[in-house]
Amino acid sequence: MLIDFSKSNGLVPVIIQHYLKLEILMLGYMNKEAFEKTKAEGKVCFYSRSKNRLWTKGESSGNFLFVKNIDIDCDQDTLLIQVQPAGAVCHTGAMNCFNKTNSKGFIYELEGIIEKRSKEFTNKSYTKELLDKGINKVSQKFGEEAIELIIEAKDQNANLFKQECADVLYHLLVLLKAKNITLEEVENILHKRNSNK
Repeated sequence: MLIDFSKSNGLVPVIIQHYLKLEILMLGYMNKEAFEKTKAEGKVCFYSRSKNRLWTKGESSGNFLFVKNIDIDCDQDTLLIQVQPAGAVCHTGAMNCFNKTNSKGFIYELEGIIEKRSKEFTNKSYTKELLDKGINKVSQKFGEEAIELIIEAKDQNANLFKQECADVLYHLLVLLKAKNITLEEVENILHKRNSNK
């Protein structure tokens, strides 16, 4: 990857994006040393213009940005880094630096919550309780929710229809977890199908 650090006094802008939700999280800057450190450690390291030094995001808070992918733009002077954030991204405690709540892509966050619940030792959560009953019960519950969605589709109550859609999506994620298949794997199949058309 040939990065042109010469255009802006040795710095290039870096757009930080959530690797699954595709939400833009923040903007920072890197010099060559920060870029090399980012690649070597797998955690985003910026060049802080205010501190006048290298700064690994999360070095004091623990809210690191774990690198999933690095791309460069067509002019080779801007980076796009897709990350898995370990916590809040903004110093204000927000999930991004643009003061924007983004519900798009929440389904991936929900998948993570289901994964976490599945590993809990308590069975006080509905998710854990359902998963502990096994694949037959999980499949049965998904089928029940799908039938309820079909019934609501025939009526004119948009709110109830949306509620049933949410139930179906949630129970599909639980079913995927029971089968140890990720939503990303399913999404990749849809992407390939679209590419072949």
